[in-house]
Amino acid sequence: MSNENYILEVKHLCQSFTTGRGKKRMTVNAVNDVSFGIHPAETFGLVGESGCGKTTTGRSIIRLYDPTSGQVFFDGQEITGPMTREKRKFLTSNIAMIFQDPIESLNPRMTIEEIIGEGLTLRGVTDKAEVRRQVIEMLRKVGLTAEHATRYPHEFSGGQRQRIGIARAMIIKPRMIIADEPVSALDVSIQAQVINLLNDLKEEMGLTILFIAHNLSVVKYFSDRIGVMYYGKMVEIARSEDLYEHPMHPYTRALLSAIPEPNPLTERKRVRTDYVPERDHDYSVEKPSMVEIEPDHFVYCSPSEEAALRKKFGL
Repeated sequence: MSNENYILEVKHLCQSFTTGRGKKRMTVNAVNDVSFGIHPAETFGLVGESGCGKTTTGRSIIRLYDPTSGQVFFDGQEITGPMTREKRKFLTSNIAMIFQDPIESLNPRMTIEEIIGEGLTLRGVTDKAEVRRQVIEMLRKVGLTAEHATRYPHEFSGGQRQRIGIARAMIIKPRMIIADEPVSALDVSIQAQVINLLNDLKEEMGLTILFIAHNLSVVKYFSDRIGVMYYGKMVEIARSEDLYEHPMHPYTRALLSAIPEPNPLTERKRVRTDYVPERDHDYSVEKPSMVEIEPDHFVYCSPSEEAALRKKFGL
């Protein structure tokens, strides 16, 4: 059973991949026992360095990868397990994905109208005039025009292509969006425009968003709560302001210390924190688990680390 307070709940999600052949065959645990929940109309930021399992988590939720184990619930209904026609229809009607690289995710042989309208035709909208009307309406919502509908992806800039990717996801009117690093390939000025667009669409349509990113400054601005991943595991979950004001896991502190400051004088003197698991933890006797240190603030730690954190923060 899922928690009714969450619209999306992930329970003990694991995703492994097998590579190589024969003696070189090995299994990589990309996501290892990850659990979290997202409230309706909330933006949940998922952060961590490259290779930590963020994207794999998002793709496993939407079933681009079949999870190795664990459960995912959306609105109380399980969307993991054997994929039936009803389950696929439920999943694709409620959750859509925006990909990191807009040029790689858009078919170069299709017009923008065909790319965006494909979601409608797959759901049984056969009237071409109605498809075109909805496509043009969505183009205008994302800051493009009706004239763009007949063009091809290569005729657009990176920021425009990402707007097309957003329009393609939004055309089916999903209840939740998984945004996989949607601004990491864009210039800084364009990043702000795309983030503001997602914010406006969220407010207008009551969207729930899983926002995957490695840029902590962007995540802080955009997210209500944040989950931090390290090597396939979730190590800290907290409200955005709590995570930035008093991070509890040493890896979170290391990530935050790496955020550059705009002032060159303070940036030159700033001390960065490094994270070395073998040095910072001793799990040979005590085993770690996710613990709620304070309301809505969870940390992956051992019992002695939990006691030290409670003492440090006066909890």
